[in-house]
This record gives sequence, structure tokens and C-alpha cells, in this order.
Amino acid sequence: MKLSKFGQKFSGRSGIVSLMDDLGSALNENPNMIFMGGGNPARIPAVEDMFAEKLKAIANDPEKRHSMLGIYQSPQGNKEFCDLLASYLANKFGWKITSRNIAVSNGSQAAFFSLYNMFAGEMADGSSRKIHLPLSPEYIGYKDAGLSEITFTATKPTIERLPDNMFKYHVDFEGLAVDDNTAAVCVSRPTNPTGNVLTDEEILAIDAIARERDIPFIIDGAYGLPFPGIIFNDATPHWNDNTILVLSLSKLGLPGIRTGILIASEEVVEAYVNINTIVNLASSTVGPALGKEIFAGNQMDMMCQQHIQPFYKERARQTVKWFQEALEGLPFRIHQPEGAIFLWLWLEGLPISCQDLYERLKKRGVLVVPGQNFFIGIEDDWAHKHECLRVSYAQDEATVREGVRLIAEEVKAVYG
Repeated sequence: MKLSKFGQKFSGRSGIVSLMDDLGSALNENPNMIFMGGGNPARIPAVEDMFAEKLKAIANDPEKRHSMLGIYQSPQGNKEFCDLLASYLANKFGWKITSRNIAVSNGSQAAFFSLYNMFAGEMADGSSRKIHLPLSPEYIGYKDAGLSEITFTATKPTIERLPDNMFKYHVDFEGLAVDDNTAAVCVSRPTNPTGNVLTDEEILAIDAIARERDIPFIIDGAYGLPFPGIIFNDATPHWNDNTILVLSLSKLGLPGIRTGILIASEEVVEAYVNINTIVNLASSTVGPALGKEIFAGNQMDMMCQQHIQPFYKERARQTVKWFQEALEGLPFRIHQPEGAIFLWLWLEGLPISCQDLYERLKKRGVLVVPGQNFFIGIEDDWAHKHECLRVSYAQDEATVREGVRLIAEEVKAVYG
């Protein structure tokens, strides 16, 4: 089989391909596998009940049912959904926004693929521009999204050591390497994989740098603000006409409907919609149909604030405590959990690589994600890259606790 450069790059192995392969195949290998690796959200009964109620209402209304299942939507997304979302954002945050600032994608992963290649890569004059990540480690799914081989640069974080075996990454503004070859800057907030939430001051400082360079500031809000709101400290939603905010319905509990949302200037939205038309023809319908029901009933904030955020905040607190007890006496640290659905373990001086530890844990029946693939754009041989694991705490309580026990046993054996 003869493949193009595109075919060779995108049909090969990558971190995100390996992650999704493991999620799909591990259960066949071990029916009792404990899944603490992927980004699947937790099952929260009150939230599931609300979705079931909305789906029943749509199914029982012939016009709504036909709109959801029987017709193509615009490649920008369902107009009524975009209008409702624009009104919600304008009224709640005072953003100067209309439906022309909003587009729907078939999952936020698809949105990032289009955005990155829209701004970065080979330019019309033959030069090359890159996406800069002001704080790496970052989301594993970004790494291979560029049509060119090297599409990312990154700034290595500073590390603040905290009491009780905790730590926190910060943006190193003195070392921030944004230059003339930077096409855009991008952060996730909260950060996947670490649960770090960039402060309002950090966000405003990055925004100022992007504006000075006349480049977009992309914020991945898949776990964050304004929804699903899985943030455990004070943080302010950020958007302006130089910001591209990408949201998702997945972490509300709806990963299967593949619905992402892009909020940007009209110029960016128009360009994105043209790309989306070529790549996807139309946007998804089920997510916007559910979203219309939720926004029309003014239930989004209630769902996030009363059910989703408290669930993950308590589960994060409990899982940190379990790890602190289970790993006591070992040279470990946990990134301060400020949001998202993961803990980020740093095993200082780990005698083997985190990839080898991942393989050992997989044989023990627990699936995590090794840390080295998250350090996108950091090409040097920094030992820290090979000492970290991402661990999800979204499974049921008993499963998470057993996973913590198995991880701790294997880590003790490695250091022992």
C-alpha cells in the first residue's frame, strides 16, 4: 500500500491512538480491567436522569425528533442552539457575542485539528509557523494534529513544591518563547492532564502577549468554564475578540454525541465553517438538540453547580487522600487538583520509565496513561517527563480505591 505523507503520518502510531486503542482493547484482554486512563466522564445519576428526560421530550415531539434525526444541520450548527447559547453567554458574562460568533464541531478534537492547521504549518510565503503552548504538559490529543511533523513549541513550567506531597506548575513568563514564527498560543483550562487551573492573572498576561503579537489566544475549556465547570477554585471565564474558546458537551456526561463548540470572532467562525463544510459537510444534531432543551429550561448552571462540580471536587479530595496514605514514605508528589477529572502523579527518581510502569500496571489490571506523551513541544531529555502518570478518578468509588491500591503496590515494588 502506497501512502501519501498525510497517510503515513495519520495512519501511524501516536500517543492518542495508543490511548484510544487501550480503551477499546483492554476490556477484551481483561474483563476486570480498572480503567483509570481515559477521559470518560463519571456517571452521575441526577445528570443522566436529566438527559433521559430531555431525550424523551424530543422523541415525543415529531418536529423536534425530525430536526434532530431527519435533516442536515448547517455546518455552523443548529441556529436556534447557537442563538440560545449566545444569549446565555451575553447575559451571564456581558460578552459582546451573537450566534455569528459560535460554531458547532463534531467533537472538540475535530475543532482543534481544523484550528491548528488553519493557523499553523506552511504559510503562503513558504515560511512555517507553529502553535505555542505556554505551559506543557498539555493534552495528548494536540500532539499529532498538525499536518506538518513539527507544529508545536512549548515553555517548560516552573514547579512549586507544596506541603503534604503536593506540587503545582506555573507559567514561566520569563522563558515564554513566543516569537515571529508563532501562529497562536493555546492552553487548556483546567489543564488536561494535570488538573492545573491557570489563574486569572496568568490568562490575562497570556492574552496581552497574544494581542501584542497579533495572534489568536486559544483556550480549551472542555472541562472548564462556563460549562461543565469542573473547576475547584476561583476562576473567571475569559473571552474577547482575539480569543478562540473551545467548549465541549462531553464532560457533562455526553462523550458519545461528539459535540464541540467554538466561540470566536466572526472572521474566525466563518473560516472554520468553510473548513467544516469540506471535512464534515454538516455539524452534529443530537448535542445541539439536547443543549437547546437545557438552555431553554435555564438548567445548565444548576446541573453543573449542584451535581457535576461537587461530585468531582469530592472525588478528587478523596482520591488524593487515598494516594497520600498508600504511597506514604515514597518520593511522590501529586499536582494540586484544581479541576478536570484526573490526578497527575510525579514519582521523583522513578527507577524505570513511566512507560514501563504503565506496562506493569496494565498487567496488574489497572490502566493509566504514562506521562511522557503529554510534554508536547519539550524536546530535551528532561527526566521529569518520564516520572509522571495521569490517573482518572471518574470511575465508581470502589473501583478508584482498588486502582489506587494496585498502583501503590506496583510503585512500591519498583522503588523497593
